[in-house]
Amino acid sequence: MSLEPQIFDALKHLVADQVYPDIGPDGVQPPYITYQQVGGDAVNYTEAALPGKRNARIQVNVWAATRLAASDLADQVEDAMRLTEALQTTVVGSRVSDYEPATKLRGTRQDFSVWY
Repeated sequence: MSLEPQIFDALKHLVADQVYPDIGPDGVQPPYITYQQVGGDAVNYTEAALPGKRNARIQVNVWAATRLAASDLADQVEDAMRLTEALQTTVVGSRVSDYEPATKLRGTRQDFSVWY
């Protein structure tokens, strides 16, 4: 199964289905979540075999009108990613605060290592 539907399913309840790969669509109203794959660990065998799982490092970004709302949503995202049974998730470091001057939105970004 592809990773993207699993991420959407894990996070959609937090933002009324406003979970998007890469960037949010024009005109989207906060709060919303974006995510993108930013690497991962390749699994290789010396014999001709395929791995049973794949790994991806996923950066999840949250966007909200206020710093408090962004931080609260980021806490919920971390919990949801950890608890999603479809993914084996490890949190890779703490989140980083962000600000988007063009939209005046506050955000956070955080990386997760997921096996799927």
